[in-house]
Amino acid sequence: MQSSHQTNPDRLQVLLIDDDTKLCRLITGYLNPLGYEVHAVHNGLEGLERANRGEWHAVLLDMMLPGLNGFEILKRLRQTSSVPVLMLTNRGEETDRIVGLELGADDYITKTCSSREMLARLRAVVRRSQRQAGQLVSEDLADFRVGVLQFQPSARTVAIGDQSVLLTPVEYDLLLSLAKSAGRIKSREQLLEEIRERNYEVFDRSIDVHISALRRKLGDDPKQPRFIRTVRTAGYCLINSNTPNA
Repeated sequence: MQSSHQTNPDRLQVLLIDDDTKLCRLITGYLNPLGYEVHAVHNGLEGLERANRGEWHAVLLDMMLPGLNGFEILKRLRQTSSVPVLMLTNRGEETDRIVGLELGADDYITKTCSSREMLARLRAVVRRSQRQAGQLVSEDLADFRVGVLQFQPSARTVAIGDQSVLLTPVEYDLLLSLAKSAGRIKSREQLLEEIRERNYEVFDRSIDVHISALRRKLGDDPKQPRFIRTVRTAGYCLINSNTPNA
């Protein structure tokens, strides 16, 4: 495993936080020839410190760790960072996946998944994050607004009035998709197709969990929504209103 703090700027930097040293060697050996530089950490507290200190393209985060579990690491990391995080787990229970997504995980990988699926999911979140950082060209760079929501696609930022909203790359893509169809219903299937950038099976309830996270960050009440309305059995709709923020 790589333990050096030196990095190669020409390679994508991935922080792997997992106490399974054999799995870390396998992941490192698979990703290194594909342009990724993997740095493995086997303790939760050290992993959080490295995640906050380094410049990472993605973090692969195990749920069960000594020192600090993955959920707590993710919770603390999301207070200051929107780095893409893929949760690693031996368990496939829906409850665990929902908790991770609610805390801000971008995606989930079971340790029994194929190497190709892991790579596809990793590439998807890194690509989305690079768009967020302006490293990839957006199709439409013109600023626009929906009500009090201010969108700046060139910087991939959203603000409520003059107050910026810190979103993960997945959350931003989801909100942008709704904004581009403001006033019209988008089904879960449509949203998944637009934000996931892959054709294999995805976690069916992930859209609902990300919508909940968006509502919390926007200060939106689902019972009396200002921004995102749930349309029962149909999907979601971003309310197209130019009413000033109270």
